[in-house]
Amino acid sequence: MAVPLRRTWSLWATAAAVLVVAALSACGDADAADPVAAPTTAPTEATPTGAALPAVKGKLRGYGTVRQLSEAADLVVRGEVEATGFRVDEVLRAANGSFVGVGARITLASLDRGVADMAHMSTLTAGQVVVLYLAADPAAPTFRTLSGDFGVFDVTGAGDDAVAVSRSQAMAVSGLVAEDPTASGRGFRTTLGQLRAVAAQVK
Repeated sequence: MAVPLRRTWSLWATAAAVLVVAALSACGDADAADPVAAPTTAPTEATPTGAALPAVKGKLRGYGTVRQLSEAADLVVRGEVEATGFRVDEVLRAANGSFVGVGARITLASLDRGVADMAHMSTLTAGQVVVLYLAADPAAPTFRTLSGDFGVFDVTGAGDDAVAVSRSQAMAVSGLVAEDPTASGRGFRTTLGQLRAVAAQVK
């Protein structure tokens, strides 16, 4: 049975319209699922959850010369480590209002345990004779060695000719007033007299 031409044309037009709607609908779904096509918004700060953030692991400042240590220190002293502190036998330099005399006992505080370099630090034990480059704690009557082992020299002997050796090889200066790149990482050896002379030069 023949179908009238007008009805055939109507069926074709309806079918085409359905296909167009279906295609547009499919494109809309694809755009919604595509993260690239999704509209972007400006980033916002995360809402605090109340959980504690991990502690920041700081690094110590390095010093290249004894002069740098002397300039940065609030107090440079020679003496002996005791079980309850440090006995000052000589003051090589006092700055920034540090009033410490010969015979005084001062309290030494350890570095913050959060500092990454703490794992490589030595400890001061009773009986050791040392020259210390110290920073004063503004909140308490205590002192800390500058950058841990950088501020510690072990002393052997007496007088200006006494040998002064950096406590650490890796954390040590490389010269008195000028750095020596060839000595970096090998420790530093000098005399007590030279430490005194450099400290006296610093205003």
